[in-house]
Amino acid sequence: MSTPTEVNVLNKARRRPLFADTQPAPWVRGVSWAVLVITALAITSYVTELPQLTSSGTMQSAIRLALPIMLAGLGGLWAERAGVVNIGLEGMMILGTWGAAWAGYQWGPWAGVIAGAAFGALGGLLHALATVTFGVNHIVSGVAINLLGAGVTKYLSTLIFEPVSRNPRESPTVPKFDTYSSQPFGRWLGELEETQRFGISDVAGVLRGMITGLSPLTMLSILLVPLSFYLLWRTAFGLRLRSCGENPRAADSLGVQVNRYKYIAVIISGALAGLGGAALVVNPGQTGYLEGQTGGRGFIGLAAMIFGNWRPGGMLTGSLLFGYTDALQLRQGPSTVHALLYAALLVLVVLAIYEALRLRWMFAALCMGGAAVFLLLYALTDELPEQLTPYTPHLVTLVVLALSSQRLRPPAASGQNYRSDA
Repeated sequence: MSTPTEVNVLNKARRRPLFADTQPAPWVRGVSWAVLVITALAITSYVTELPQLTSSGTMQSAIRLALPIMLAGLGGLWAERAGVVNIGLEGMMILGTWGAAWAGYQWGPWAGVIAGAAFGALGGLLHALATVTFGVNHIVSGVAINLLGAGVTKYLSTLIFEPVSRNPRESPTVPKFDTYSSQPFGRWLGELEETQRFGISDVAGVLRGMITGLSPLTMLSILLVPLSFYLLWRTAFGLRLRSCGENPRAADSLGVQVNRYKYIAVIISGALAGLGGAALVVNPGQTGYLEGQTGGRGFIGLAAMIFGNWRPGGMLTGSLLFGYTDALQLRQGPSTVHALLYAALLVLVVLAIYEALRLRWMFAALCMGGAAVFLLLYALTDELPEQLTPYTPHLVTLVVLALSSQRLRPPAASGQNYRSDA
């Protein structure tokens, strides 16, 4: 006969989840998500007979469209890790687009990149001055910078561009970067993609889109993600900066000059957002500065940062997700975007099974409920309404933030003003 202690041990063993409730390494999570998403897209492409879902052309467009979002999100990450909420990313991007067009038109694309980053950094400096020095509410300052960026660029465009382009809302055509491809891998992957074999062609199309048609600015921007991770998580400078966003008083007591690090972080944040604006001007496929061309990408970048839990890798994943949905609705139209409902259904079913094996019943039920909604939408409709399709990235933003809200952990002192006692 079992003793009470033995009974308790047996009951705990029965309740133990199949997967231990521990977090795997970040790279393991990243690879797992990549495999899951590509598999879901490959199955969807096969079932719906829409190879465009995993074609190299779609991936090239996705990377091009994700680039400004990624840079804005990276800028927001730098600011918030130092404790400053940067709602003004959109305004800094707008300043970057104008600066890139002004300098790029006269001196070439590299001058446009430098000017775009400089104009964005000026917006960041203004935000740091308002929030760090004068203690203005971070949200109020960010909204003011968004309005100021739109107003200043409109005035400057009328003053500088109208005599040249005869249109105060746009600049003359700006020289663009050339594109480069990794050969002979690009050709080999292209041959595999053309065979239209299930799985193999899908992976080949995705990889080919990532190594062909890349501009120098694209390659530089992608390198900024691991560089930011190294600087913020692997150096003493990054430790001090992040401590300002977690506990500025404790950092100050250890000799960290909190205000100086906040200024550095917010200026870098503005420069990165301005670089995202420059990507909208000097990358291939763009024409130049156009009023309103950022289209809310600064806010979507902020959402990508939150989705990534204030980490560079997660932020990059969120940016690619939003860029991919934007590429589909621009290149393929409502029918292809409609097929994403099927892919989302598959991903949610897998997540529900995984969470159930971990005995996290509430989250598993939410995933199954979401899967049921997507199944009904997919079964009852042939394609999404054309009026709704342009807002696909924004709808994806809302859905993703709703699903990821339970695991978010922002910096503890983000958005709080700090005054040193010294």
